[in-house]
Parts: sequence; C-alpha cells; structure tokens
Amino acid sequence: MTIGFIGGSGIYEALPLSNTRKKEIETPYGEPSAPVTIGEFGDTGREVAFLPRHGSKHGRSPTNLPYRANIYAFKQLGVEYIFASNAVGSLKEELPPGTLVVPGQIFDRTKHRTSTFFGDGIVVHQPITEPYSPELVSHLVDAAESATDAEVQEGGTYVCIEGPQYSTRAESEFYRAQGWDVVGMTAVPEAKLAREAEIAYATVAGVTDYDVWKQDHEVTLEEVLENAEKNQEAIKRTVEEAIRTLPEEFECGAHTALEGTINTPADAIPEETRERVDLLVDDYLD
Repeated sequence: MTIGFIGGSGIYEALPLSNTRKKEIETPYGEPSAPVTIGEFGDTGREVAFLPRHGSKHGRSPTNLPYRANIYAFKQLGVEYIFASNAVGSLKEELPPGTLVVPGQIFDRTKHRTSTFFGDGIVVHQPITEPYSPELVSHLVDAAESATDAEVQEGGTYVCIEGPQYSTRAESEFYRAQGWDVVGMTAVPEAKLAREAEIAYATVAGVTDYDVWKQDHEVTLEEVLENAEKNQEAIKRTVEEAIRTLPEEFECGAHTALEGTINTPADAIPEETRERVDLLVDDYLD
C-alpha cells in the first residue's frame, strides 16, 4: 500500500473503493481519529487507505486531533504518498468560495500542538523549507485542472491558526497584509509530521469563505458547511484523478527527508525511545 487520503471538513466518506475493510490501529502515540478504511481503487489495482481527520462524525477539534497517531498509522501501513483536503478561508479577493488552492507554504500560528514525533531521548532537526512535497503539489494541481471546472491556484501560503474559534478581524487583516492566501486550522502539524515520517504530502484546500477581513463580512459555520459541501465533489474528483494518474515510480525528496537530521548518537538513545521511533529512523541508526 502506498497511497493515503486524509479527508477534512465536508469529506467524511472514503473514495470509491472496493473490497474495503476497516482496520483499527494502535500506535505509540495513541489511536488515530477513526479506524482506517482500506480498499482497492477502481481498476488500478492500487490499495488506498482513507482516514477522516476529524473522526467519522466530526467529533474532534483541530487543536486536539491525534495528528501523530494519524500519520504514524499511515506509516505502519506502508503509505508513501498522502493526499489531504482542507476547508479554508480566503485572504484574497481573487480567491472566492469555490476556488481550489494547492498551497506550497505554511505559516504556523498554532500554540498548543505537538509538532514532532521526536524528543525525549532523540533530537531530530528536520528541515521544513518545503512543508508540502513540491512534486506532489504539481501533480495535484494537474489532477484538479484535468478533473474539475473549478478555478485552481498552485502554491501560496496557508496560515494555520489554533482554532476552534475563527480569526478576529485584526488577525484576519494582519494575515491579509502579509500577502498570505488562505487561513485554516489543520495544516499544522500534519504536514510537518508527514515530512518527519518521510511520506510525500500535499493538500487540496477548498475555499469556503472570505474569513472576516472583508467589509461587513463575518464568517459563520453555516456558510463554511454549505460551501464545503459544494466543494466536496471537486475535491473528490481531484483526489481520484491524482490517485489514478500517480506514476508507479514517483520520486519525492520527502522520501529521504530524515537523512542527516538525527543529532543524537544511536548508542545514546534510550531503549524506550528507540522502540517508539524505530519505524521512522531505523534505516538511519543501524
């Protein structure tokens, strides 16, 4: 199995898969958001693993999501590529609701989330210059343009806020003044953890609103959910096309991201720590 899909707001059902099974997975970081659905994708013969980020009934808040367990579970399953989806607010007039954005950068405004698998006996300094796999970003954009009629933007910055509250007007105006493109609540630490796990990762973000910078506009849950539902078909088509057309041999720099990043000598790593992170670092310590 090499492909995983993490569905965000509005995407609670798996892609069209056959011969499906649900797998409950235990990880050193707890249980994932939900059992992982595994099945065969169309006539490609490929197995795909699907996970609803917020749980099957959207019962988990962005701050408290088991991000580490979600990514680690995919690593245990042998996933090498993750496509994800997000619902986001637009910080630009030219990115109205209904637009698909495949961001290339992240600005982290979260405060209460653990963003690494490491620490407690092993120090890893992971370069995060490219938080999304550039190769997978380009592939996802091609898929969106081929499979949908939506306006698609390649690249741009996703500013990730803590949530679950939306932005204040002052915050929204600040983000807009920086030239950032969209605002959401779940890019971090998901993208950072995927890179630590050496899994190529990219997301397609569906714009649902203008956040609150726009004059006389205040984002509401009703608006977000309504537009997320409208974006759902375009996002699913994009991800389906991306899976269908992903080459058998698709090399990404993310697949060797841990090379040269481990600062702790192997013989200094406590046994308990080694057991917890062995799946991630074994190739670099032996």
